[in-house]
Amino acid sequence: QVQLVESGGGSAQAGGSLRLSCVVSGNTDNSPCMAWFRQLPGKKREGVAAICTGRGTTYYADSVKGRFTASRDGAKTTMFLQMNNLKPEDTAMYYCAARSSYGGPWYNKTTYNYWGQGTQVTVFS
Repeated sequence: QVQLVESGGGSAQAGGSLRLSCVVSGNTDNSPCMAWFRQLPGKKREGVAAICTGRGTTYYADSVKGRFTASRDGAKTTMFLQMNNLKPEDTAMYYCAARSSYGGPWYNKTTYNYWGQGTQVTVFS
């Protein structure tokens, strides 16, 4: 089992920055791939970024490339999402997710076994 707890959400002005954290507990070896998703009310949950430690690969949605950076500490206990140059359209609930395999597209939410409770990010112009 893996438990995920996000923090770091809040409000920021457009052009500003926020840093999200996701603390992983439990069997961290069972989460080689982790991702950030976001969702607005009534909208589909969409992939923002993912990082697979075994392959050393990081993936980003086109909408956040060059602005967001996903990383994971060496102990694999915390995942981060550094969000720079925020835009109002980044406003959403952000979720941390983990999966026990490398299979499937990184942005496919159905391939993730574990989810955090979410943290709200609001960007105002």
